[in-house]
Amino acid sequence: MAARHQFVAAGFEGASVRSIAAEAGVDPSLVIHYFGSKDRLLGAVMAWPVDLDEIAEQVVAPGPDGVGERLVRFFLAQWDDPSKRHPLTVIVRNAVSHEEAARLLAEFVRRELVGQIVPLVGEATAELRGSLVASALVGVAMTRYVVRLEPLASAPADVVVAAMAQTIQRFLTGDLTSV
Repeated sequence: MAARHQFVAAGFEGASVRSIAAEAGVDPSLVIHYFGSKDRLLGAVMAWPVDLDEIAEQVVAPGPDGVGERLVRFFLAQWDDPSKRHPLTVIVRNAVSHEEAARLLAEFVRRELVGQIVPLVGEATAELRGSLVASALVGVAMTRYVVRLEPLASAPADVVVAAMAQTIQRFLTGDLTSV
């Protein structure tokens, strides 16, 4: 908790092993002993708070029809869950300011989120489609939950789902060459 708090409050660059250890009430050498470095500690803090089996069950298993809506609804539900919002915010905020955090987030999104959904498409443009989906979802997370830009920040989830679902569906299964 101390590391997560420090990374959110000060960012990766501002948080130090010493400040994290002090907040946790332990010696900094103990932090290094267990995690090896501040980078590895960030990796541990960024443990994704989402049940990946739920993505498979709720989003992917029903098939490609309606996957855009299901994905946006699932994504917003994760962020709207208070027990998951804080860790997700840590991940996104640190990805913006720290290269290792950005790499970890990109790797996770590519492997777990896009990796499960892209096979629904099964074509040469699948990776591009997955990247487009990820960019839209991360953009919404940043705008709605981190920056808290109104009116998106307080819009009902159903409104956001209705606004985004068709675009996400097009990214996944539609024609990418037409407007």
